Amino acid sequence: MDPYKYRPSSAYNAPFMTTNAGAPVYNNESALTVGPRGPILLEDYHLVEKIANFTRERMPERIVHARGASAKGFFEVTHDVSNLTCADFLRAPGVQTPVIVRFSTVIHERGSPETIRDPRGFAVKFYTREGNFDIVGNNFPVFFIRDGIQFPDVIHAFKPNPKSHIQEYWRVLDFLSFHPESMLTFAWLFDDVGVPQDYRHMEGFGVHTFTLVNKAGKVTFVKFHWKPTCGVKSMLEEEAIRVGGTNHSHATQDLYESIASGNYPEWKLYIQTLDPADEDKFDFDILDTTQIWPEDLIPLHPVGRLVLNRNIDNFFAENEQLAMNPAHTVPGIHYSDDKMLQARLFAYSDTHRYRIGVNYLQLPVNAPKCAHHNNHYDGCMNFTHRDEEIDYFPSRYDTVRHAEKFPIPAKIIHGKRERCTIPKEDNFTQAGVRYRSWAPDRQDRFVKRWVDVLADHRVTHEIRSIWISYLSQADKSLGQKVASRLNVRPNI
Repeated sequence: MDPYKYRPSSAYNAPFMTTNAGAPVYNNESALTVGPRGPILLEDYHLVEKIANFTRERMPERIVHARGASAKGFFEVTHDVSNLTCADFLRAPGVQTPVIVRFSTVIHERGSPETIRDPRGFAVKFYTREGNFDIVGNNFPVFFIRDGIQFPDVIHAFKPNPKSHIQEYWRVLDFLSFHPESMLTFAWLFDDVGVPQDYRHMEGFGVHTFTLVNKAGKVTFVKFHWKPTCGVKSMLEEEAIRVGGTNHSHATQDLYESIASGNYPEWKLYIQTLDPADEDKFDFDILDTTQIWPEDLIPLHPVGRLVLNRNIDNFFAENEQLAMNPAHTVPGIHYSDDKMLQARLFAYSDTHRYRIGVNYLQLPVNAPKCAHHNNHYDGCMNFTHRDEEIDYFPSRYDTVRHAEKFPIPAKIIHGKRERCTIPKEDNFTQAGVRYRSWAPDRQDRFVKRWVDVLADHRVTHEIRSIWISYLSQADKSLGQKVASRLNVRPNI
């Protein structure tokens, strides 16, 4: 008997109701009782299973990125980058790879409005012939902190107050007052792009520095950028309030209906590349997630296009159970020593095992679409059919062998064990450059958003002074404007 022929699928639904075990149910509307009004019997297996499954329909919510929507499509290479990487899916122009993309908001719950000022997740899973490759990023190119050990704290600060369950910015300002490197990310969050019009009209960034490795073993630092072909569009406060007041799923609906009508969203993939030998030529640490690589110094190069032309078939199976992981790379693409990235390499696998289960990679949406083999056996909810006798490696009874060797970064690392900040910090220059690049009305809106959060009565004079100092160091006039509207004296 073919064990896969009868695996669970709605395509094999019976024409009548059955128990989970497949037995027919002749009455799915009445519990088994003693008499027509008597107590319910525990032996009503179907009732017990029905209720037990219902009460477990919702898995633990994602700690971050709980609110999201997914779609499927393809990535097509448009420009030759084979000199930079031996990644098979980037081997030549015209090569297409199936993908699934998940967009999300970061902080709030699964049912929260999609109009909240919040970073947006932009995660792409490539189902390549050499395994899955995930670019797990945001719609901002930078993040508030540069060290992964601080991640639980920054998320706790942004999450609702554990006492009142209300998001309060005095908590955010308190925590990040110890982290002036957050200034550039605030120049994105409190900018107009802090509330995208929808998912189709926003950029995506890999945020981290990765490495490309070519066949000869040459290593190149790389950053990934997604640019929407329909342009970047955002909502100001008034429109966000209006839209969110009538439809808390406006971005999910827009994505679904656009694809259903044949108006397929598309993004261009660009990369910035840098020879590791040149990293010391810059005034900032190029692995610092709180800093961008200036495009006038490190230009963008086109690679390919991403097209979303299929809606997911089931929201739970392909959105809630979808598991992205920056640790998922393929030959020709590797990590860097970025301290935030290094922490994420463990965190994502760990959270998936907790939230979905140890065998989450067997789920169709997460499983590789290429042939694969390992000895990760059993565990809760294992549903892979195996009939082999050998579950170890190596074995003279099994022909499984090592794959062909592929190059990885071979840099020799030396240094003492220590806990410290990076030696090359520049916390304010890029924030000031970004602020000065805006038109006056956009600058005014940015100032107003800062005044609104700093005016909170829970923000102490000390914290307010610290932030005015940070704003002034980014741009003197910016600090003066905020201080003036708050009726305080700037203290740089």
